[in-house]
Amino acid sequence: MYESKTEAVLSPRQFRFRMLRHVLAACLLLVASILFGVLGHLYFEPHIPLHDAIFNATLLLGGVGPVILPESMGGKLFFAAYGLYVGLVFVASIGLILAPIAHRLLHRFHFDDNDD
Repeated sequence: MYESKTEAVLSPRQFRFRMLRHVLAACLLLVASILFGVLGHLYFEPHIPLHDAIFNATLLLGGVGPVILPESMGGKLFFAAYGLYVGLVFVASIGLILAPIAHRLLHRFHFDDNDD
């Protein structure tokens, strides 16, 4: 996917396109995760309005926590699992965005495991 050490560094235009692809992939991951949280919230807590389910799922993804606490046992178990899941998704999305930058820096300095 990325150029090897022996290849030239990407041009700024190609690098911007690579960054755009990575940011879009991270955004798709975040949107899919919010959708998963909303659907789970609506399934386990059917009395919650759609806008509150979106609000809760988004706040959980951001690390704030839910505003409306689930009342059913299924809802509580789902929120516990979803909270762990979105923590990993948040870290993965940051990694997706920073990977091209880290690769470009390492490629410019030609760091690898063989150099000591």
